[in-house]
Formats: sequence, structure tokens, C-alpha cells
Amino acid sequence: MSGSSPFKMRLVHLDLKGAPPKVSYLSEIFPLFHALGANGLLIEYEDMFPYEGHLRLLRAKHAYSPFEIKEILHLATLNNLEVIPLVQTFGHMEFVLKHEALTHLREVALFPNTLNPHEAESLALVGAMIDQIMELHPSARWLHIGCDEVYYLGEGEASRQWLQQEQNTKAKLCLSHVKAVASHVQARHPATTPLVWDDMLRDIPEDQLSASGVPQLVEPVLWDYGADLDIHGKALLMEKYRKCGFSQLWAASAFKGATGVNQALTPIEHHLRNHVQWLQVAGSGPADMLQGIVLTGWQRYDHFSVLCELLPVGIPSLAVCLQSLLHGGFAEDVKARVENFLGISSLEITDFMRYPTPQPCLSPHAWARLSSASLCREGAGSFPGSDILALITQVSLHLRSSVDALLERDSLLARWSALVGELEAALQRVFYSDTVEEWLEENVYPSLQQLQGLLQDLSEAAGPPPSLASPGLDTSQDP
Repeated sequence: MSGSSPFKMRLVHLDLKGAPPKVSYLSEIFPLFHALGANGLLIEYEDMFPYEGHLRLLRAKHAYSPFEIKEILHLATLNNLEVIPLVQTFGHMEFVLKHEALTHLREVALFPNTLNPHEAESLALVGAMIDQIMELHPSARWLHIGCDEVYYLGEGEASRQWLQQEQNTKAKLCLSHVKAVASHVQARHPATTPLVWDDMLRDIPEDQLSASGVPQLVEPVLWDYGADLDIHGKALLMEKYRKCGFSQLWAASAFKGATGVNQALTPIEHHLRNHVQWLQVAGSGPADMLQGIVLTGWQRYDHFSVLCELLPVGIPSLAVCLQSLLHGGFAEDVKARVENFLGISSLEITDFMRYPTPQPCLSPHAWARLSSASLCREGAGSFPGSDILALITQVSLHLRSSVDALLERDSLLARWSALVGELEAALQRVFYSDTVEEWLEENVYPSLQQLQGLLQDLSEAAGPPPSLASPGLDTSQDP
């Protein structure tokens, strides 16, 4: 199944801090992940994990139950997908530190994103989170402990006092906390190796990294989601990490969720370029330098951000990226395989971004046909959630323009109301009600409200208003 891929492990990232899918949808989509070439999952549970005891307050309204977690793991096993759980333990702690009972553990009182590394209670907190997650993932070979984007590190009062002491630095403070968390994993779960995002490690001098003891405890995940990443720079960074003593390294790309905080449609061209360049990075060093690659699919930029592309919308991009990794590039035969897997007759151009020359490993014809909205002539395909992709594409590409145009006064609102009702029903099948409401509130209702207001104004001037109702809108009162 590995084809010519230099990546032994190919993990699909499920970011559950936004739009977490129902287990029933995961049962539909996991077989496709496997067929496309994935052999693992990185599951970022955040507040969807069923924390118990004093951590129960971390649960989201629709958090998975312990039974559902076991069902997810069973479904993953059935589809030969190895599960690596992810729990944030330093940065991106909003889902924890937003709670009043835990605000005293913030690095900076005003901001809930960074944990105070000086408090013994902080380590006890993340240790308890890790232990509860490992209790439901007893056979996990790896546990991702996050540690990326530790904003405001060193800016709290305790940190400022600590940094005034000779030889103390922010880098030392960061490494100390990472080591403490990783040591907890090693002591309590010796068969499990911690992974960490690498951004906080990149600029730390080689000698300081080597002396910290961290390289003997964790495996860094080098992430870069850009369409023009520095291939040579990545090769140098990997060499630095290997010299520091890290035994294994991982890469992390993105198949969605990395091109705009409120992106609704996935720009496949961007993500394909990203993966083609990661293939070049992997080919620039020893064959065993990278243990695997995580194809991230961010659902929010952080806990308080709006939703990015929903998972069903990103599936065509995931398919293109996985198949390109599996076969060492993207050419006509790979494109045909993707179309076959997804039930798409032909990927078409909708918002073509012209580049001077096609990237290596790409057939010019295959490149030119890629669509940033992943549309096709006959519809959006037959894969699980393809109806959501087709409907969201219509909303994203045509709702605002049709409202602006206002060409058909009597039928426009009725037509969009019907389509939105269809989309809402499709979303309800895959997502929980709060996700559905949030997406519609962000992407649909403002335009419908604007349209309704315009139609009411026109109706007052020209005649009676149309008799119809919009999803989520109150039309019961006379204008």
C-alpha cells in the first residue's frame, strides 16, 4: 500500500475543537481514509474527550462518551488506522483555562491560551489529562502533547522574576516544561512516546537542545503548511534535530484549515503544492529521517476562532494529498484514481491560481485541472459528505452574489431558503446541532437577513411581501 511514498506513517488529523463529526460519520469516512492511503489518525480531542472527576468541567456539550471513544478506536482498527491521541499541555490551553476554576493557572491573567509552567498544580493538571486519555488509549504507541505556539511565555509575573536570575531564558523555561510533561508520560506510560510540535524548538541553539534532555524523551513534528516552504531550510533543520539527539522526526502538512481563519472552501492547489514540497524535503535526506507525516486538517485556528472548512468539504483535498504522498507526486493516473475514489467525473477549475511553471512531480494537465473549490461537472461526488460539499459550494460561491444581484425578487428568497433547509438537514446528519447553528450563523443567515430586508423594502414600495419563511429567521411579523 505504501507505493513510492517516503513516509511510512501517513496520519489524518482530526481537529475536534470545532465541528466534531458524529461517530456515525466517522464510520463512513474511515474506510475512505484507508483506501486513499492513510494508515493512522492523529485525534485532537480537546473538549470532546469525556474527562471525569475534577476535569469533568472541560467537557463540551456534545463530548463523546467513553463508549463512543471505544467505538472510534474500534472503527479505526477495522480500517487499519493507528490512533495517536493529542492533548495540549502548554499552549492552546483555552479550553482548559477559560474556566473560572482554573484561571489562576494562566501564564498571563488576561489570556487563557498559555499555562503557567511555574505552578506545581499546572503539571498536575496536564498529568491528570494525560492519564485519563491514556486510560482509554492503553495501546497507543505515541501521544502528542502539543506544546506549539506558547504565546506569552515568560510574560507572567512568576516568569519575569525567574528570568531575572542569571542564565535563565525563555528557551530554558520552555524546555523545562516540555521535559516535565514528557517525563510524566515516560514514568506513567513507558510504552508510549510523546510527540511535540516543533515551532518552539526551532530557534533554540543546538547545544542547549542537546543538553536539555528533551531529545531523549520526545519526537518533534516539523510543521509547515505553506505552498512555498523552504525545502533546503527544512533539510538543515532536520539535520540540526538529529545532531541534537532526537531519534525520530515527523513532518506535518495541511490538507485544509490553513489558508484563512474563516475559509469555507478548500484551495486544493495550495495544499497539493505543500505536499509536493514535503515529498522533496523527504527526498533530500536519509530514507529513514522522517518517521511519518501528519496531514493536519484544522477546524479552528484556536478554541475561540470561527470554523474553517468543514471536514466533508476538505475530503477532495485530502484525497489529492494522500494519493500524491502515496505515489510520489500527482500525475494523470493519480488524478484518475482520486476521481474514482470520490465518485467525481472530473475535477474542474473555479478559481484557478496561475503559477509560472508547474511544480515538480505534477503533470501540467493534472495541475491545470485542479479546482480550489474541488467542483466537478456532474456534482461534488459520491463520497460520504459529498452532498455537504455540493451545497456549501453553492452557498459560498453564489449566495452573496445572488443577493447582491437581486435579479428575481419573488423567487430568490424562496430558492435560497429551500437550499439552506437542505444544507441544514445534511449538516445535521454529520455534526451536532451547535456546529450546524454556528456554521449557518457565520456563513448563511447574515446574507439571508440582508436579502429579506431588501425584499421587505421593495415590497413596501411595490406591493405585498412574498409569503415564505427562512431557516433561522423570524418572518412572523408584518414589515
